[in-house]
Amino acid sequence: MDDREWIRDLYRRYWQYMIDKDADGLRSLMAEDYVLMHMTGVRQSREEFLSGLRDGTFHYYSAEHDSIEVMLSGNTARMIGKSRVTAAVYGGSKRSWRLRGDFTLRKENGVWKLTSSRASTY
Repeated sequence: MDDREWIRDLYRRYWQYMIDKDADGLRSLMAEDYVLMHMTGVRQSREEFLSGLRDGTFHYYSAEHDSIEVMLSGNTARMIGKSRVTAAVYGGSKRSWRLRGDFTLRKENGVWKLTSSRASTY
C-alpha cells in the first residue's frame, strides 16, 4: 500500500474509531501534539478531544465518505476528507452534516500520524 492509500485508510479508520468510541484506536492515529479545531472555533488537544468522545460530549453514529484527497510533501502531508456524518455533539440532537476535515500529517518512525484537523462544512 502506498503512502496516499495508507493515509486514505487512516481517514476511514479515524471515522470508524469515532463511531465506535474507540479512544485508544484514535490515539494510535494521532501524534502527541495533535490539535483539533471544531466548526465552532473551539480548539482541543488530543486528550481533551478523546475525553469528550468518552464522556458523550461527542457521539458519532455514521460517516459516509464522498472524497479523500491526499497531498504529500516528504514526511508531511495534507488530507482533505469530505464525509456525510450523523452525530449529536455538545448536548444537541442527532443530526447530519456534510463535514470537511482538513488534516495535516507527519510520518513518525515510518508511520503516518495526524497532527491537526480543522472541521468545516461543504
